[in-house]
Amino acid sequence: MLPQYHNARHAVRDTVIDLVENLKRANEMALEAIEKWDIKGLEEARAQIKDFKTITEKIDNDIVVIFAKFTPSARDLREMVSYFKITSALNRIQNNTNSYIKNMQTVLMENNPDLREFIDDSLRINRCTIKAFEYTIEMLNTFEDDDKIKKLNSKIAVEQSKTEDIYSLLEKEIVQKMSDADINVQEYFNLLKYFRKNLKIIDRLETIAQRVIFARMGGKL
Repeated sequence: MLPQYHNARHAVRDTVIDLVENLKRANEMALEAIEKWDIKGLEEARAQIKDFKTITEKIDNDIVVIFAKFTPSARDLREMVSYFKITSALNRIQNNTNSYIKNMQTVLMENNPDLREFIDDSLRINRCTIKAFEYTIEMLNTFEDDDKIKKLNSKIAVEQSKTEDIYSLLEKEIVQKMSDADINVQEYFNLLKYFRKNLKIIDRLETIAQRVIFARMGGKL
């Protein structure tokens, strides 16, 4: 295949990796800001992923150009099709991240100390998600090693399972707290919604991992 094709193909992959790294950084900044109860820090985290969709649209357009100019082989075609699906997942991660951060800004501004313990406990979800980001980036950077990709995919699945367990425990504790007569039930109900929104980020990372596996080894998309 022509050198121009390889350059175009690797440019697409590099841009995808850059976007995943930006999302990881935004989630790291959000975690640190919430730990410190830092509203300004959350705003800086949101700024990290501004104009995100413009970049994913460019990736999609570049893939179309690759299809038109180079007619990739079957294996390379799988990779390019996977990136189409990955950019969709990245947009959803960006939306979920942005929504979660914005909602947590509201919670921090309300400054209800009774919510602090639940918020601190929920940050275990954030830490699992950041690990999943790291594994996803490693998958994309280790694209030629099928065995390593499978192992990294398994690690992402483990982190995803952990987040579901953490959320289930938080849900039970918050529902129990909501039975108290002297609390604002809506605040706790909203908090659960925000945690659930945060949980969706790692779900999308698991989707990206499956797309990488398809690109390398085929199967169902």
